[in-house]
Amino acid sequence: MFQKILIANRGEIACRVIDTCRKLGVATVAVYSDADRAARHVAMADEAVHLGGPAPKDSYLRGDAIIQAAKDTGAQAIHPGYGFLSENPDFVDAVEAAGLVFIGPSAKAIRAMGLKDAAKALMEKAGVPVVPGYHGDNQDAGFLAEQAEQIGYPVLIKAVAGGGGKGMRRVDAPRDFADALSSAQGEAQTAFGNPDVLIEKYILQPRHIEVQVFGDGVRAVHLFERDCSLQRRHQKVIEEAPAPDMPEQVRKVMGAAATRAAEAINYKGAGTIEFIVDGSDGLREDGFWFMEMNTRLQVEHPVTELITGVDLVEWQLRVASGEQLPVRQQELSIHGHAFEARLYAEDVPAGFLPATGTLAHLEFPDHARIETGVRPGDTISPWYDPMIAKVVTWGPTRAIALRALETALVDTEVAGSVTNVDFLIALTRHDGFRKGDVDTGLIGRDLDALIDAAEPDPRAQALGVVGLAGLADPSVQGGMTLWQPLRRTIAWEGGEALLEVEGPGAARVTIDGTAHEVRWQGERWWVDDTLRRNRIVSHAAGVSVFGGRTVSMKPVDALDRAGDEAGGGLTLSPMPGLVKAVFVEAGQQVSAGDRLAVLEAMKMEHTLTAARDGIVAEVLAAAGDQVEAGAALIRLEEEEAAA
Repeated sequence: MFQKILIANRGEIACRVIDTCRKLGVATVAVYSDADRAARHVAMADEAVHLGGPAPKDSYLRGDAIIQAAKDTGAQAIHPGYGFLSENPDFVDAVEAAGLVFIGPSAKAIRAMGLKDAAKALMEKAGVPVVPGYHGDNQDAGFLAEQAEQIGYPVLIKAVAGGGGKGMRRVDAPRDFADALSSAQGEAQTAFGNPDVLIEKYILQPRHIEVQVFGDGVRAVHLFERDCSLQRRHQKVIEEAPAPDMPEQVRKVMGAAATRAAEAINYKGAGTIEFIVDGSDGLREDGFWFMEMNTRLQVEHPVTELITGVDLVEWQLRVASGEQLPVRQQELSIHGHAFEARLYAEDVPAGFLPATGTLAHLEFPDHARIETGVRPGDTISPWYDPMIAKVVTWGPTRAIALRALETALVDTEVAGSVTNVDFLIALTRHDGFRKGDVDTGLIGRDLDALIDAAEPDPRAQALGVVGLAGLADPSVQGGMTLWQPLRRTIAWEGGEALLEVEGPGAARVTIDGTAHEVRWQGERWWVDDTLRRNRIVSHAAGVSVFGGRTVSMKPVDALDRAGDEAGGGLTLSPMPGLVKAVFVEAGQQVSAGDRLAVLEAMKMEHTLTAARDGIVAEVLAAAGDQVEAGAALIRLEEEEAAA
């Protein structure tokens, strides 16, 4: 076993690897950027080495600096985590050339699976079923359009070097193909430095089921499947293991195919074989096809660990240090069910835009497995993925595990940034998902209802008003009650309310013309004679009401609140980012919904559109500009002037 390793990553995965290293008595070296100088993974590691600026290219993608840091600190091996350099074969070659061990597969195996088109050809030779499509080298737009016609619409355009949903577009009709192709190629070039794409048949009721494999370079085993069908824009939201309604025979056939795929490339370490599955008529032996192989540990690996009792990071370290596979296939079995929800800093009502902010309050339940790279007071940086944590639960049955996930999410408290926690809670309560009737289109079909279900609860807002007034402490509330009711207006960003204190521990809160009776009784909050499980927390960012649909309220002076002076005429940057393109110029007439600009932020492209009809008065940013959140990009003429 190694005595010391360097972890070439950040955030929750770096912390996860450190946890196992501590258990095994292996010393750890962290690396960090300027933005991560005070990060949790740096504090947890035995040593830490500074790499450079906050941009990944100046820090976590500097393979030479990482290798030098490993040599300088006496590390014997490098664990790549996932993302960054984890699937870069040139980095693997450089690590081994420096006399170090790469804790993962060989560069040859990564190259074999690195390009989706070449990987599919290899899998066909290994007897693994693949989706019909074009995986060749010809990237001429006209030729690709012809291939799409032959495959039959709908089709899926995918970046050959892609992952995480980037460079991927669904196309339903020939008239939309050219624009979708151009968009996918542009995003692929930005994300991966390679604009090439492949074209595949789009499965209309697809399920995304992947199989965890592990090899020692000669032999491989599978650790059963995970269902990752709950996705939005090809990004996984909630994962589970095992897959619901999986027939045992299909599990055996799919697992055997995954094992053949791993052994075909002499795979060493943890990897995942991803399959697209036709869920229209139940799971069948002839109804799954190879999509791609992720030659690394997956974000969702904890659910596999919980149902198998295996520590995959421990296996990675043991096999990389020269051991053979710890178990044989027949020694592996499934116990219970597990779920993982990805908690992100993102603005769901605004279209799931990534968000930033300082975590003024952060508290997780102790009845769930939490994997996180942040602590209270940490800042969600615009430079990296905005994941706050993975909330993972286990139960003896699927229903119990899902209920545990719902409870864990309800008990998760985050303030200082908007999050998707209420959206995740709404998903756990979705009838179809509860029944296991899922496919990759579920969120898209029911998106409006899921977002509505995550809208703030007016009764929880009433509790927030009590908190803003400084009356959340019942003892203080009683002391504030004088010989006549206390009446005042409470304002916060986005609204205001009339508060009337009616007696010890009792108040009337009127929001948008609706009055709510709030009282503290029996050590619990009651609103409108309904017992609440809410908790009111005051923090640096204002007040939050937790326990259900989270309500966060930032106080403002009602006289200083700004109205919508622009009337929808000012387009602001929703987050820090790079302006990739501007499509309009001063004097141009635009209609509501027209594309105005494209902003690149947090590894994704975001299209900004006109909020109303009008004439462009001023273009305030150009392609290539780095802008801050809230920066004015485009201004339309006032509606009267435009008329």
